[in-house]
Amino acid sequence: MAARATALLAGGQRLLLTDLILAECVYVLESFYEVHRCRVALLMRSALALPTSDTVDSALLLRALEVYEINRVDFAEAYLVAQAEASGVGAIVSFDRSIDRVTSVKRREP
Repeated sequence: MAARATALLAGGQRLLLTDLILAECVYVLESFYEVHRCRVALLMRSALALPTSDTVDSALLLRALEVYEINRVDFAEAYLVAQAEASGVGAIVSFDRSIDRVTSVKRREP
């Protein structure tokens, strides 16, 4: 499968890398392949940088990867933080206390 995926990426056809697919890649690399967080972030940044990769908001995804890597929160929470920052929302309502590691947003208990 890796050879086929590599061939597709090298083929020059433009591909849409959606936020959900990037999140799934992070999850699979972490959980199934046990890739370390910093390597996962590097690999996903590389995927975003491919000349054939299109995204809806690459800056948002790059920020989510940064939060994921530096603040050591799950990617879903990192994405939520990046969305909150981008939209100007001052607080995130969540039970997940790992968000407290990020100083750019405040977490409130529901």
